[in-house]
Amino acid sequence: MCGQSLLNGVASEIVVCTLCPLSKSRKNAVPGEGNPRARIMLVGEAPGSSEDLQGRPFVGAAGKFLETLLSKVGLSREDVFISNIVKCRPPGNRAPRPDEIQTCTPYLERQIKIIKPDFLVTLGSCATAYVLSGAHLPFTGITATRGKIFETALHGMRMTVFPTFHPAAALYSPKYKEQITADFEFLKKELEKRRII
Repeated sequence: MCGQSLLNGVASEIVVCTLCPLSKSRKNAVPGEGNPRARIMLVGEAPGSSEDLQGRPFVGAAGKFLETLLSKVGLSREDVFISNIVKCRPPGNRAPRPDEIQTCTPYLERQIKIIKPDFLVTLGSCATAYVLSGAHLPFTGITATRGKIFETALHGMRMTVFPTFHPAAALYSPKYKEQITADFEFLKKELEKRRII
């Protein structure tokens, strides 16, 4: 079975999932989307209000900024796969709770295993903490971790993890915007060096 069919199978489970209380308040689950053969996968925290309405990841203001960042690297949404550690919007855009993350992340793990990306770009503190803990690496906060390369094994696969700020943070802070832009410029050089782009 091809990668797209497998991803569609995971998505069909996500959109009807009722395993945690977030399913009660959502309008739409947001499975993720993109290239099933993507060499670069981006993982955020959770859907926001625009994503909840449309059932698609990163479609609000933060998503538009993410598309700008991807274009600096020479990529578009169609080149990558974009997902979140939880697939339903937490009420009031609060951070997902540990039990919600634990319940939902098996879906993300299956997506990662299907796509087998070379690079996993984690967007923000929650996504970075989850991925690094899964790789048995210490997480000392997103400010200390962002912009660094981590070579690791995740779910039995070799991959590179690259943490940065969540694009939403950049919308409220010129400093974060400058730093996340610098991170993506560094990412472009790294991807070119490895002939991934």
